[in-house]
Amino acid sequence: MIPVGVEDFEKLRTENYYYVDKTAMIRDLLYNRGEVNLFTRPRRFGKTLNMSMLKCFFEIGTDPTLFEGLEISKEEELCAKYQGQYPVVSVSLKGIEGADFAEARAMAVGIINEEVRRLNFLESSEKLTQKEKLILSQLQEQDISNDTLNSSLRNLTGLLEKHYGKKVILLIDEYDVPLAKANEYGYYDDMIKLIRGMFNQALKTNPSLYFAVLTGCLRVSKESIFTGLNNPRILSITKVRFDEYFGFTDQEVQDMLEYYELAEKHDIVQAWYDGYLFGNVKVYNPWDIICCLDDLTADPDSPLQDYWSNTSGNQVIRKLIEEYGNEETKEEIETLLAGGTIVKEIREDLTYNTMYASIDNIWSVLFTTGYLTLRERPTDRRCTLAIPNREVMNLFADQIIELFKERVARESDKRGKLCDAVEAGDAAALEELFTDYLDDTISLQDTYVHKDRKENFYHGILLGIFAYREGWRTKSNQQAGDGFADIRVRVRKKNIGIVIEMKYAENAKFDDALEEASRQIEREDYVHELKKEGFPVIYKFGVACYKKRCRVRCEKEA
Repeated sequence: MIPVGVEDFEKLRTENYYYVDKTAMIRDLLYNRGEVNLFTRPRRFGKTLNMSMLKCFFEIGTDPTLFEGLEISKEEELCAKYQGQYPVVSVSLKGIEGADFAEARAMAVGIINEEVRRLNFLESSEKLTQKEKLILSQLQEQDISNDTLNSSLRNLTGLLEKHYGKKVILLIDEYDVPLAKANEYGYYDDMIKLIRGMFNQALKTNPSLYFAVLTGCLRVSKESIFTGLNNPRILSITKVRFDEYFGFTDQEVQDMLEYYELAEKHDIVQAWYDGYLFGNVKVYNPWDIICCLDDLTADPDSPLQDYWSNTSGNQVIRKLIEEYGNEETKEEIETLLAGGTIVKEIREDLTYNTMYASIDNIWSVLFTTGYLTLRERPTDRRCTLAIPNREVMNLFADQIIELFKERVARESDKRGKLCDAVEAGDAAALEELFTDYLDDTISLQDTYVHKDRKENFYHGILLGIFAYREGWRTKSNQQAGDGFADIRVRVRKKNIGIVIEMKYAENAKFDDALEEASRQIEREDYVHELKKEGFPVIYKFGVACYKKRCRVRCEKEA
């Protein structure tokens, strides 16, 4: 089965899900670990599943057969020494997303409550005193004090060490989600204080700690929550170590496609979802691959979709585009949209409350969160960046159109003149006004974006203008005659019908593009429905665009 949304390693292995073997990470972690190890990767790149894998490998009492036949099982000496030999505290902070601090704090308490219930065998331990068992009882209460919450992870590791006589492995997944949500909702300082208190006690000079692994999206600055912690090992997307363990390599994707008899889909899947460079390894977005396979196994002709972009609000792209009033930034975005690269100095240690403080910080966030990727290994903090693949390219274009629509809504006079030109069949006026709009927005250029996507982009810009015209019934890509017209408008009060066919003029060959648009309108009989409905006036527009230029042709239906 295809593991859509399955992040539990045991479930994945026992219920016959397809598993891309990342267990060699265990070996590399044991040979190259620090006392505190922080892995930063974009969302949906396998962090939670890898943490579940670590828990299943190390924790006393887990099933060793889960790893039979996997890469780590070849390390017989290592498995004998470490597998199933350590107590583990495992918590995920991804669920802490309260609208205010009180709600978020209650969620944090709930996570600790849940982990204590999972370790409830400690309540009957003969090695713990009644006073120590009282600590367990307190940690199961919903209304616990700040001191008790701050010391919760440290106390759990201490109690487990005493029970087993072994030091403890601490796993903290998505450590920075509470900070992201707190910054979004306005209680960042309170959340920083809470997380710093918990982490300092659990990670700093904790005698019960064997080692800790944390995962997150951003590498939050040491000064904000890791104050006083001695040299946590930061394993970010620029590091070579562990570079192949988050995301799928091309060989792994080829193997999956062959397994599901979809090998012929490799090239298009690669164009959509590959393109990330982590350390020295090129990887695909694993969430995309899993969702894509799920659709393709049901329908091999299913069109590829934007899966990853729908798992977040994508606010950081919006912030970048809103800053393009700076002409340099605008040109840089256009370079990226053309498949080119830009060079930026990247800070990987940010704080959430300064993410959007400057355009430089926004570039750093776009990189660390996966909207941009490296095109070559950096030699210093200056990185050569690019948009990784077609999916993220689509996301940029969609955000540009959305912001364009919002701006158009505020410009009633300008959009009114353009719509008047369309109603009048005035090709010259439409050409002039639409070119003015294109000149004032970010454009899609040539090299990387596919022709159909470019046409859709200009199509979306024009629809964004039409959307605010009262009295128009505007349809996009609706059945018309024998095919689908790009845009069809009915102006009932004036008895005017309008058909518009958009074309991208490759290499600025406007005449060829306009001829193609006219032929398509006639060949597919796009005016059929409008004639059938009795519109006495029907205008047939061809609109050809290239970068920031357009040409328009209009014919009146005889």
